[in-house]
Amino acid sequence: MIKKSFLIFFVFLVTACSKSDKPIIAFYYWKTVFRLSETEREVLKDNKVEKLYIRYFDVGLHPKTTEPIPVSPIHFQENINKFDIVPVVFIQNKVLLKSNIDIDDLVEKILHLVDQINIKNKINCSEIQIDCDWTLGSKENYLKFIERFKKLSQKKLSATIRLHQVKYFKKTKIPNVDSGVLMYYNMGTIAPDAVNSIYDHEIAERYLKSLKKYPLHLDIALPIYSWAIHIRNQKVIGLRSKLDVAELKKDGNFVQLRTMFFKVKKSNYKNGFFYEEGDVLKIEAISAEDLKTMGEELNENAANTPKEIIFYDLDEFNLKNYEKNIFEQVVSCF
Repeated sequence: MIKKSFLIFFVFLVTACSKSDKPIIAFYYWKTVFRLSETEREVLKDNKVEKLYIRYFDVGLHPKTTEPIPVSPIHFQENINKFDIVPVVFIQNKVLLKSNIDIDDLVEKILHLVDQINIKNKINCSEIQIDCDWTLGSKENYLKFIERFKKLSQKKLSATIRLHQVKYFKKTKIPNVDSGVLMYYNMGTIAPDAVNSIYDHEIAERYLKSLKKYPLHLDIALPIYSWAIHIRNQKVIGLRSKLDVAELKKDGNFVQLRTMFFKVKKSNYKNGFFYEEGDVLKIEAISAEDLKTMGEELNENAANTPKEIIFYDLDEFNLKNYEKNIFEQVVSCF
């Protein structure tokens, strides 16, 4: 009887632990105006989302002075007090490639603008995230920036981490942050070939084994966006966002060649862009099956269970491509 009771208690304990260890669902919000649509609200409610990572602004270089400047700061058009907000600042790599950059001044200005946005919108944040695809050339400035930022902000600091920064961390180094977010997308080269540059399993396999050796705790960011690569004469001339495949199929100016490719039959304007006869659109998107595969392979290779799965990005155009419970299905892979 005692053994039976102990077994029941043990099963209950394991079950309770597995539930508590389940990653939470969060989203990136990457638009310049914060205003939720009804579809976006519904998804947040259905998935019990309490945490949003909101892009506050980019940091680029002034075209004339080449000094760092904020680009497209966020504007809030509604109250968001019910969410735990993490401001995200995207720093273009060219900013940190400047040899004479004043790191202290950059940190102070970024923190000041983040504080201004928070005060204006009555946001009290406990974490800030820095998004930067630093390289070997910008590594020293980036690492100094992170050290200074962490000291001055007095907040939890997280950073985005790319796959190449995981595999070659002895060269790229590890930023002194509290946690990282592995950006598990944009793996390949934007090209006119048949490879999906957002996610390709063969490319992913080259990096997955490195995850167990990476010493920083990693949460996971997964893609739910799509885009079209605009190709002319076998050369990429641009990326086109929010092109509806169903609309393209109905549009007599385009003809579908293969699953990923549409050809322009007749020159036309669509969504503000000119498409010349003979141009090709390569559609890159992430299916529900892709998301589940990504979850499974990450779970098999990660050093630790992530605390959060963050989907990029919260937008009605992206959400309509997935079934209602897809986010729970992906999280259940961990």
